[in-house]
Amino acid sequence: MTIIKLGIAPIAWTNDDMPELGKENTFEQCISEMALAGYTGTEIGNKYPKNPEELKSYLEPRGLSVASAWFSAFLTTKPFEETEEAFMLHRDFLHEMGAKVIVVSEQGHSVQGQMETPVFDKKPEFTEDEWEKLTSGLDKLGELANEKDMSIVYHHHMGTGVQTTDEINRLMAETDPKKVSLLYDTGHLVFSGEDPIEVYQTHKDRIKHIHFKDIRKEKMEEVKTNTFSFLKGVKEGVFTVPGDGMIDFTPIWEEIEKDGYEGWIVVEAEQDPAKANPFIYAKNAREYIKSVTKL
Repeated sequence: MTIIKLGIAPIAWTNDDMPELGKENTFEQCISEMALAGYTGTEIGNKYPKNPEELKSYLEPRGLSVASAWFSAFLTTKPFEETEEAFMLHRDFLHEMGAKVIVVSEQGHSVQGQMETPVFDKKPEFTEDEWEKLTSGLDKLGELANEKDMSIVYHHHMGTGVQTTDEINRLMAETDPKKVSLLYDTGHLVFSGEDPIEVYQTHKDRIKHIHFKDIRKEKMEEVKTNTFSFLKGVKEGVFTVPGDGMIDFTPIWEEIEKDGYEGWIVVEAEQDPAKANPFIYAKNAREYIKSVTKL
């Protein structure tokens, strides 16, 4: 029997990259609505308490546990020691919270946080030297994670140097499978123009964390036509929850189930909560996932 747990990310309630989105939503409202909508896990947002015991005191009564949390690496642009130091603090915090995976994304040269930079036209391309720094650095971070019986899961992401199928393939080929695993994100793959089924089938042995997000097709076309930035795309509503966009999750779920994936599936849809009520969308996503997966 496949052991899959279902979580949701707080980014629908409050956006870490654009704190003005959802600034009125409190941490307690966010986690209470997650539990009420039927989820058992959460990733971590900027309003969450930084002390493990305090955070547990809020999550445990609501039946929530921590699935993971995002870590920004700068392996291609800064000395390894800087990333290493920040990573170990992050690792130890997640370990205290009982998480088994650490979401890592390389942010060297990334344009995902730039409001005016077109996400498709200005996406970074790593040099050979940068690829070497990235892959060797990730292997080292993976070793540090393994010390705590944890894994790093690499998050391919729009506006970064690892976004496309070819870039994901290269990253996986040039890192150690024992040290570096993959986060599989449906929304980022479809937004980038990749085939999510192909990516899953190619890397199923390395996938240890999953993000379910959907794409509004007309908004995606708008981003491309108007050369919008990633953040502008988010504000315009390019992302939504599963069941509300263009992605058919049934064949994706069939691959996941066939493969016997074990771990978290986390619903993640960064939207403007003033336009998309986070609780209603979370609840709708939960019902849709139940209809597709029986989870």
